[in-house]
Amino acid sequence: MSLQMARCRVTKRGVPTVAEQLRAAREARKWTVYEVAEATKIKTEHVRALDEGNYHAFTAPVYIRGFVRTYATHLKLEVKAIMAQLDAELAQTEEFRDPPSLTGRPKGPLDFLTFQFSRVPWGIVAPVAILLLLITLAVLGLQAWKRKQAQDPLAGLGPGIYQPVSNAPPAVDVLPIPTAQQLPAQTQPGTTPGRR
Repeated sequence: MSLQMARCRVTKRGVPTVAEQLRAAREARKWTVYEVAEATKIKTEHVRALDEGNYHAFTAPVYIRGFVRTYATHLKLEVKAIMAQLDAELAQTEEFRDPPSLTGRPKGPLDFLTFQFSRVPWGIVAPVAILLLLITLAVLGLQAWKRKQAQDPLAGLGPGIYQPVSNAPPAVDVLPIPTAQQLPAQTQPGTTPGRR
């Protein structure tokens, strides 16, 4: 038995764990944890956790499965066998044995509303709603403008300042015609007024 296999934790079937297989394959290629993290875009601490079999560093089994699949693919291991063994190992742990309940608590009216809103095709509804809002604003603006135009601007003034004449004929403003005395003296061409 090699030194590598002696360090491996062994499952009940006598096969090294997934974590040990990943670490052994990485070390056989002389790659560091940092190099694997850079190549796979997995955080360095997650690669270390996978190498150590510390699955409690992950919040859900879906992350473990995804990272192990990416890591095993990068190391060119047999992914299907690794994933099957990982599922068997996760089934033995208390935390990751059962998938989380999708119907854990009773649904309330807020849950119903958010579900209904999530089913709305917003790509169609949003532009139509914006168009209807713009049309409504335009109609309301036009009505307000027409009301403002039909309204007497001085109607709100008190009686001391403005008193509408009710039955009087409309007043006509006439401009006075200048008389001869008001007209300036006729000048001859080429002369300026006031000079001789």
